[in-house]
Formats: sequence, C-alpha cells, structure tokens
Amino acid sequence: MKKYNNNDFSIKDIDKEVTLYGWASKKRNLGGIIFIDLRDRSGIIQLVINPDNPNYDLALQIKNEYVLEITGVIKKREHSNPNLKTGEVEVLVSSLTILNKSEELPFEISDDITALEDTRLKYRYLDLRRNQLKNNLIMRHKIVTEIRNYLNNLDFLEIETPILCKSTPEGARDYLVPSRINKGSFYALPQSPQLFKQLLMVSGMEKYYQIARCFRDEDLRADRQPEFTQIDIEMSFVTEEDIFKLVEGMFKQLFKNIKNIDLPNVFPRIKYVDAINMYGSDKPDTRFEMLINDLTSIFKNTNFTPFQKEEVNCIVVKNKADFYSRKKIDELLEFIKIYDADNLFWLKYSDQISSSFYKNLSVEEQNSLIKNLSLEENDLVLIVSGKRKIVKTALGALRLKIAKEIDIIDKDKYNFLWVTDFPMFEYSEKENRYIACHHPFTMPNDVNMLDDKENCYARAYDIVLNGYELASGSIRIHDPKIQQIVFEKLGISKEEQEAKFGFLLEAFKYGVPPHAGIAPGLERLTMLMCNTDNIRDVVAFPKTASAYDLLTKAPSTVSENQLKDLGIEVIK
Repeated sequence: MKKYNNNDFSIKDIDKEVTLYGWASKKRNLGGIIFIDLRDRSGIIQLVINPDNPNYDLALQIKNEYVLEITGVIKKREHSNPNLKTGEVEVLVSSLTILNKSEELPFEISDDITALEDTRLKYRYLDLRRNQLKNNLIMRHKIVTEIRNYLNNLDFLEIETPILCKSTPEGARDYLVPSRINKGSFYALPQSPQLFKQLLMVSGMEKYYQIARCFRDEDLRADRQPEFTQIDIEMSFVTEEDIFKLVEGMFKQLFKNIKNIDLPNVFPRIKYVDAINMYGSDKPDTRFEMLINDLTSIFKNTNFTPFQKEEVNCIVVKNKADFYSRKKIDELLEFIKIYDADNLFWLKYSDQISSSFYKNLSVEEQNSLIKNLSLEENDLVLIVSGKRKIVKTALGALRLKIAKEIDIIDKDKYNFLWVTDFPMFEYSEKENRYIACHHPFTMPNDVNMLDDKENCYARAYDIVLNGYELASGSIRIHDPKIQQIVFEKLGISKEEQEAKFGFLLEAFKYGVPPHAGIAPGLERLTMLMCNTDNIRDVVAFPKTASAYDLLTKAPSTVSENQLKDLGIEVIK
C-alpha cells in the first residue's frame, strides 16, 4: 500500500526520501533536464531527472499517462508554483520504474477540456482522472460521510431494503427483472424504498435511514438519471416540525463542515399555493425577486379581447427595457410556447411608452396597470393571459430564463426553502382521473375535504434549493380507515389494493405508529454543492439522455439461451 500521497509534502519535508506512485500528467525536457508532473488522487508533485541520472534514458521513454513508481528526495524548487499545493518542492529522482504504459489518449486529460461529452462518457475512466470530476466524487463521498455521522449520532439505524421488489407502479415506469425460477413473473427495481421503510416503522425501528439506490424508467434530463441515490429517512412518533428540524440541522452541519458556509437555523417556508402564485413553480429559485403579479382584477371589465375571461399575469424586468429588442422579445414568445402559452404582451415604460397592447386599454386600465406595478424608467412588463396553470407555468419558466440572461442570480448563494401543503390529488389528462400528487400513503390535512379533490391539501412537503427540488416527504397515513378512504377517492379497487399493496395493508392491521419521512436526492445535492448544473458530473459512470451507457454499451441484446431460460420471446 502507498505510504505517501503527492500532496503530503511541503518545505518542512526537505531532504526526506520518499517512494511515490502515480501517472505522468506532463513531461517537459528543458535544457536536458526532464521534469515530470506526477499525478495521483491527491494532486501533482514535480519530479526532476538530471542528464547524469542512471534513469535518464528510461525517463526519455515516458509519455503522458504512463504509470510510474519513483523513489527520490524532496528538494526545494528554484521557482515555486503557487498553483500547486506542492509548488514549493520537487522530488529529485533516484529510482524510476515504469509500471505500465499508455496508448495515445482519445482526448487530453485537462481541466480545460474540449472533447465532446459522448467521447468523455465512452472513456469515462480517463475523464475521471480530471480534477473537476475527481473532486466532485470526493465531494459526494464527504456528503455521504457527514450525513451518516449526523444521523448515527441521533440514534438512527441504517437498514438496507430489497432491490428486487414487487411492481407497484405509481408515477414513473418500473424497471422489470424477469424471474427464471417463476417464469412469467417479474421483480421490479425500487423507485424508492417507500413501502419497506413504512414496514420498518410498523416493525418498531422508529428511526431509519438508508443511502438507497432507486430506479425509474422515465425520460431523462440534466438533473435526472435512470438510477439514482436518495438519502432515505423515516421516523415514528413525529410531526412536520420534527422532520423540518432534523433536515435543517443535517444541511446546516453539512454546509458548515464541507463548505464552511453558515446556513440559517430555520429555513423559510411557503405554501404550495403561494409558491405557484408568486413564482409559477413549486420549486422556486428565491435567489432573486421578479415575482409574478396577478393583473386579472384590473382587466375584469376590459374590452381588450385577449384579457377577457382569462387569467392575466405578468413579471416586471427592472431597468432592462433597453436590453430587450423586439427580436429578443419574439424569442421569449417562442420560448413560452414550450409551456403551451400562445401570447406574450409587452410594455416598455418611459416618458414615451412603447407597447404591443397599451393603446388598446382604457385610460383607467392604463393608470391602474402603471400604479399597481409601481413602474419606473426603463422597466419591461411581460404579460401572459390564458388558463391559470399555463399562465403560471409559462411565467415561472420565463422568470428563470430572464434572470439567467440578465445575470441577476447570485451563484454564491444557497437558498433553502420548505414548500408545504401540497395538493392531495392532481388530475391526470393521460389517465382521465385524479391520482395521488405525492403517493397514496400521504395524510390529508383534513379528511373531510377528500371529496373536494380540487381543494384538498396534504401534509406533504418539499425542500427546495436554488430552484431544484432536493427532497420530497410527507406525514404518512397510519390509520387503516383513512387509508381505505384515500384508496376509494383515488378509484383504486379492493382487488387492485390487494394486488399492489396487500402486504402493507396486512401489516397495518397490527398496530402502526404515526410516522413520516423525507428523501433528499444525493446527486442533486452533490451537483449543487459542486456548482454544476449537470447531474452526470457527480455520477461515476452515468448514462446518456437516452439512458444508454456509452462505456459498457448497455443496454444490449442477450443470447437466445438466456431468453429461453427466462421464458421470454423478443418481438422484433
């Protein structure tokens, strides 16, 4: 085993003999003297091989990424390098062994990499030698270690739950695993350990956590992978306040110990309804203002047709009217069409108002608009009208896009936010029925409101960080009678209940404690703490956006014999 790491050494180690191992990151031949940057996981130290060194001819053969073993003496560098932790010292080599050679690289291993991401994913083991990705994985390790320490100190038990489970699809599609022994039957990979962690509460474990692997067969994006890890937490005999206090303490310790950032003792809270009204999103980025304004009441009697019998909302972009040309505003219209909005009305406020709609308003409406929005010189007003959900979603997305364009987001800020009181139900156009907004085991705020699905809210909560949903959780239903009512309101028949959740419902007959939980996503947390916006940057071996592994070429076909063993025939 290695005794030393490259970054262990400084001026205090002058004249110390060391044996080091690593990769040749760079070789330079200056006036006959060979300098090699030796890289290991800890960092880089410079090696020096003089022309009279018996290892000189061997050193001439070294190319980038050769694996080396060297012995030498630590010496003071004539010219220090402030960019290296070991920049004041170097190693005068006395013994050199090439442990392995490297072929010509498909791309240069450099922090300023220009290679395409697909190429880097294909050769991921090389990409991981770069400082950025290496440091991201180290950050991930530190996060997991801190979380384990925090929860262990609070008497939580780390318990593993099965990976091969029963298929109980709720939301995303399951990944299915065929059974060889029971042909025609399938396991499912867990979308989360939801049912098992509730069973652990029935079992009397009281405080459980798991660094849990989860799998969802869904469309991917920059902050999503088909397999991911969540910090799964469940507790008995608790309320929302206990969950909030636990999680706030965990993140406070995490950010202090890893990034030396002091978070507030208590995180702000906002109800789901208010988040949608103000930010157009249930995961609002609160690092900047630019809130959504509801103008509907101003235009309740308007003669301007696009504002009649519609929700009319806007955002005000302060002092940026001159930044947005007609062409740029047309681009914003094309952008919000992604969210099914079909109009974008604008107004540039100054002594001479320029607008796409202002002249069509009554004088009273014009004055009310300016007064209501407290408009100032060079303000830009952007208005969307239509159905409420479309208006809020489009303006929420537009708010984020503009904030990035005009660079008003403080990237050094970490704004945590609790979003509470989520809807109990949401209407699925695809299924033409109401489904559970969170999952069917979430406790309603008021059981008597279950018949009013539009206005029934749940004891569900999310924690949001800088516009990303970091975790979802809820108070669980522990009363079998309430659980039965919720199933009925969701239209889940007794047969379907038994087929999907029979083992849980059976357990609920034997004394269930009040319990609740939450599950922060490890990758999203690491991504934000590493200041990247691509989740693949914090996963050792990620998949592409099409869920394909360029390194191992998975998924792939299998042999006919394997399919025969499983009783499966592939339809081509």
